[in-house]
Amino acid sequence: MPSSRDAGQLLTQLEAAKSNFDRDQAARITKLLTKLYRLELNDPNQLIRFHESLLFLRAFPHSPSLVARVERLLNNFHERIEELQAAHADMSVFDDFDTSGIAGTTMQDILSFDVAKWLVRRIPGNVEIAWNDYWDDYQAERARGNIWPRFIPLLEEDADVEANIAWQRWLDAARGREDPLHWLIGRFEKLPLPPRQQAELYDSLRLPLRWKLGNLKLSRTRNWSRPRRFYFHNTPLLERSQVSLASELAQPAPRLQELSRSAGEDAMNAIREIMVVRYRELYGTTIGDPRSVVRTDLGRGVVMHFWGLPPERRLPLRAYVAGYTLKNGVPVNYIEAIGLCEWIEVGFNTFYTYRQGETAWIYAQALRCLRALTGAECFSIYPYQIGENNDEAIDSGAFWFYRKLGFRPGRRDLQELCASEEQKIAVNAKYRTPRRTLKRLAEAHMFYELNACHSGSNLGELNLRQEGFVSGRASRRTGSAPKTSPASAAAGMSGSWDTFSIRTLALRINRCVLKEFGGDSQKIRQAATTAISKVLKISPARRWTPRQRQALENWALALTQIPGLNDWSAKEKQQMVKIIQAKAAASELLCLRLTQSHSRFRKELLRLGSEITNR
Repeated sequence: MPSSRDAGQLLTQLEAAKSNFDRDQAARITKLLTKLYRLELNDPNQLIRFHESLLFLRAFPHSPSLVARVERLLNNFHERIEELQAAHADMSVFDDFDTSGIAGTTMQDILSFDVAKWLVRRIPGNVEIAWNDYWDDYQAERARGNIWPRFIPLLEEDADVEANIAWQRWLDAARGREDPLHWLIGRFEKLPLPPRQQAELYDSLRLPLRWKLGNLKLSRTRNWSRPRRFYFHNTPLLERSQVSLASELAQPAPRLQELSRSAGEDAMNAIREIMVVRYRELYGTTIGDPRSVVRTDLGRGVVMHFWGLPPERRLPLRAYVAGYTLKNGVPVNYIEAIGLCEWIEVGFNTFYTYRQGETAWIYAQALRCLRALTGAECFSIYPYQIGENNDEAIDSGAFWFYRKLGFRPGRRDLQELCASEEQKIAVNAKYRTPRRTLKRLAEAHMFYELNACHSGSNLGELNLRQEGFVSGRASRRTGSAPKTSPASAAAGMSGSWDTFSIRTLALRINRCVLKEFGGDSQKIRQAATTAISKVLKISPARRWTPRQRQALENWALALTQIPGLNDWSAKEKQQMVKIIQAKAAASELLCLRLTQSHSRFRKELLRLGSEITNR
């Protein structure tokens, strides 16, 4: 019988072969898969290596025959996990961020209310409360005492004064034969409160949920779909050195197809499945608006979906877009972008399994799409993405991934440090930037700016409708595109958005609340709304919708910080009114586009949100 060492050698050969696209490589991989199929693979770590290689081969296939073979192995993979469990193997290695979600395993986490109620309906027979990890949580017990009396009559008689409360008996008496998790979710949904407040109450319970993946399609093992057409690789994968971000962004805008409500719901279910089996959750992947989803086919088997937030759950000022990428029907990453005017901060996370799979080219396509959707001219990278409090990013050298694509540090001292490191690399090809230096380089945002003289250009710009992201049929403009400025990535450069932060603006407003209104946020909201309504000559109480009035409250907080607002021209004031109303429209991208054309507002926004620095 083959030994564990034999299996390890076969897996090493498979891992090397999966990214090799020389002639006859498909036949070699087929032989390796046949040999591995016959092995039991009793070592959990070896089983994980086999699983990840199969997923990579499914996303980056060499041939049609390999796709069929890989799919059969993945569809039956749960049987191998069940054999391990029967042998009482240590299953803890299957519960990490990069290894979770394999068919046949069980997951446990404290989920937000929106995700919890979705998961209960998605796989109703596979989700339960992990009671053993819940009853001894003291903070959760305090929350139970405050919240459960809302739907369990007279519970206060016990919860407010007694020790050793019989929580299980109270719950059983109230729910009868109904499943406890379904019952609790239903009670929260029936509370006479807005959805956000329902979620806040539920989240305070810190309720741990356990869900069994079995052989569900939701599992990471089987969470792929058949694409409209496969892209088979018969040449080496594109490397980062082959990708020019400037050239990619100069291409005509991708064609964006607006999806139906039903197809949008499918996309929202897909991203929630993608995230929940990886112990991840983003604001926009949890509560995305299915009415706003767009899809684009970018070639090489890559399809991206993007969407925004529903009007009632939007951020006060910034616009939000989220997305994910399918490679031959396999989810390989998720995307988040948040911005104002022509500036957006972009979060991009490629799942561990696929990080050697044309990541730079796929990232460039994501920026192309985001530019087409938002009109962005300045892309910014969060410090976390490059290593701030993120050891994984430090270990992977994320800073250099973005730097070699043309991004620059947003601080002058870090630009000088970057230039010094580049000189060391030029002298010694074997030189590696120390971890402490990478951590310092991750102290500030990185930026990629398009040529300022082309700001507001019409690179494949789509004709946005008042009601949604894009028109039903995307524009196919193929005229000349603005070129990026290679000098924008050079050391010593600075840009308008380098020191801007929405937090700086918000803290300024909060200091004003404390100084002028004694910390009473409702008073400043009322005062700001009244003052700005007078300056803009509007009567929101008459014809404005509740969501428009809410948008006015939020924007008014910022506008009251602008001196000389009353001196704006009538046209500038009317433009501001349109921006405020657009924040409550079906798509907030209209609002974002309007802020790009209001130069005076943009100037004041930058001033209010930028930090003064001597670095």
